[in-house]
Amino acid sequence: MPSPDITPGAPCWIDLMTSDTDKARQFYGELFGWDFQAGDQEKYGGYITATKNGKSVAGMMLKDESQAGMPDAWSTYLRSDDAAATAAAVTEHGGQVFMPPMDVPEQGVMAIFGDATGAAIGVWQPREMTGYELVAEPGTPAWHELHTKDYPTAVKFYEDVFGWDTDVMSDTPEFRYTTLGAGDAAKAGIMDASAYLPAEVPSNWQIYFAVEDADASIEKAVGLGAQVIDGPDDTPFGRLATLADPTGAMFKIVADTGQGSADPTASGDTTGA
Repeated sequence: MPSPDITPGAPCWIDLMTSDTDKARQFYGELFGWDFQAGDQEKYGGYITATKNGKSVAGMMLKDESQAGMPDAWSTYLRSDDAAATAAAVTEHGGQVFMPPMDVPEQGVMAIFGDATGAAIGVWQPREMTGYELVAEPGTPAWHELHTKDYPTAVKFYEDVFGWDTDVMSDTPEFRYTTLGAGDAAKAGIMDASAYLPAEVPSNWQIYFAVEDADASIEKAVGLGAQVIDGPDDTPFGRLATLADPTGAMFKIVADTGQGSADPTASGDTTGA
């Protein structure tokens, strides 16, 4: 689905902080069919934009010395019309400012926060760069999901800080899940992960990439140096698997099996997903 209509508070961009941009480019280029363009080093710090069929889908950046002890990781960014106001709201509602709003010349304003449950979440206030241009097609982002150890606190945080209009998809002891938007309009999800996230693993956002064939994609990824962390599993929402790229950054893949949508809320509308 090209040119998603991204509303404030919805996911609008993803990027990878990696210890090896050359290895990342080779891996994701082969796996998802991405092309890459590096930005000006002085102006943008060599930030790399990934494109699919000429449309921007993701970014990647080499970790600096201050991030050397942190694992390689993908990040989700939510759209904000005022990053400074969002930073104030994050603090007011129990979150943390990991990186205060920073101007990216001509492109927009970015910031990194910790939500009230400890999960890192990015914010993007757009100017020229409005966000990704292609979603929910093979090799592009399909869904964004927060796995949280404090489910009620997380839901309230995103409602209060980002204005999420939430919908409870499931509320049983086995499966608690709330979405941003309802049904066909759902754009992201919050899952109660308190029963399965290890003590040493903080609450975290996870990104799903759409693929045509989960098993073929897994085989290709492993051949390129990835590891299978979980799955593949058939679900009502598609065939899912969790992988780690060659430097350890985790991501998920989802293939529509015809039993439902390719996103984990069975949403047919991937606008902003």
